[in-house]
Amino acid sequence: MRARRFVSAAFDLHTCAGDLRDVLRPADSWNKSSNREVVRCDVEDHRRGRDLDLPADCGPRMRILLACAAYPPWGKGGGPAASESIARALHARGHSVHVITVAGQDTNEIRDGIDVRTLRSLNVHWDYWKKNPPHRKLAWHVLENGNPKALFRMRRAIAEVGPDIVVTVSCENINVATWLAAKMLGVPTVHAVQSHFLLCWRGTMFRDGANCVGQCVSCRCTSLGKRLSSRLVDGVVAESRHMLDLHNEAGYFAGAERKVIPAAIDWPVRSSAPRRQNEMINVGYIGTVTPNKGVETLARAAARLGEQAPIRYLIAGDGPPEYAEKLSAIMPKDRARFLGWTDPASFYPEIDVLVVPSLWSEPFGRVCIEAFSQGVAVVAARSGALPEIVDTGSGLTFEAGDDRTLADCLRSLAQDRALLLQLQAGALQRAKSYNPQRLALSFEEFLGGLCRAREPRRGRDHPE
Repeated sequence: MRARRFVSAAFDLHTCAGDLRDVLRPADSWNKSSNREVVRCDVEDHRRGRDLDLPADCGPRMRILLACAAYPPWGKGGGPAASESIARALHARGHSVHVITVAGQDTNEIRDGIDVRTLRSLNVHWDYWKKNPPHRKLAWHVLENGNPKALFRMRRAIAEVGPDIVVTVSCENINVATWLAAKMLGVPTVHAVQSHFLLCWRGTMFRDGANCVGQCVSCRCTSLGKRLSSRLVDGVVAESRHMLDLHNEAGYFAGAERKVIPAAIDWPVRSSAPRRQNEMINVGYIGTVTPNKGVETLARAAARLGEQAPIRYLIAGDGPPEYAEKLSAIMPKDRARFLGWTDPASFYPEIDVLVVPSLWSEPFGRVCIEAFSQGVAVVAARSGALPEIVDTGSGLTFEAGDDRTLADCLRSLAQDRALLLQLQAGALQRAKSYNPQRLALSFEEFLGGLCRAREPRRGRDHPE
């Protein structure tokens, strides 16, 4: 049986390498043999803002190709939303934005002025959220270190768009081979870090209930191609200083320009914080209901507070049913509701406080800024990037896994409603730091600098 699985995995690798001969042909001979015209965008045309009414403060228009690991409606979590947020923000600034992502079939459409193209899987499978046989998982991970098929397809796609710059937004399935494809065509590249994928084959840097301190041996071995390929990247951005430093310390993106560009909130920010007169306060959690998210810390804090505390708990998100049952047994009876998957836009208006109790090292924490936009105070674990988002004016923090301190935080907000209102007002103020205009201007400055200088000064941090 093991021999059969090994043969099957080898066949998958051989199939994905079928286009290698075409990939290795020189770029000029490939272009000559192709029926597709390579369209390049003239920089002077951008400066003149050809055929486009640009905002008064907009710099030279760029043709930007966003190669996204996930883009709506495909994918889960905050990744797809963050990718779309970047695309919309840059489009609003007058740039020509083209999106390429990977899913189960080839599609091409225009969404709100943005060209969105979906490529059929470049690897042995594309939906890693589904359960796949071990031999296919092995083949997938091997190919994510440099996939010849992805190199060929992405090289062709980049040539068709003719961008001034390529931005990979995470790179699962799109593949690190995209960086080589862009380099072969003389197009500068930027990578937007949104996850631990390049560092860890599990994608979490979390094992046996604890965060990993650096890469383990298995992750270093299974990510070698990713780390070496990262040398091809001209610039790297991350949503948090935490993630930028983590990749830098592991030897990724050596010599690349670096900048922290936090994510943005796409929906309107409330004009004022809600002022509920209820005796009870609603404390919420939204996200996957799994152990690494620290939901059990919230459950044990609720158990400490008991039924005498004027608090209701709303838990929104999917997870293993047996884990939800375990949490329900810990929390005070009749005080906790498990809602399953819930639309975030309808969830936040129902709560006064959001708890983000993550044990694992969060790359960013999009739920925090979503809560801010609705005037919801946040109580967050000091884990990963969360302390960069939640300051003393918008919420409270506690040590990850410390249910006693979390209980103290919730008790203080339940007893001191003036403090709660103060933090809710501070949350709205904090939300202004995460608007799409600021996101677009930061990207525009960074990408424009790389476009103007194809040989940038290497290894320099940009001011945040």
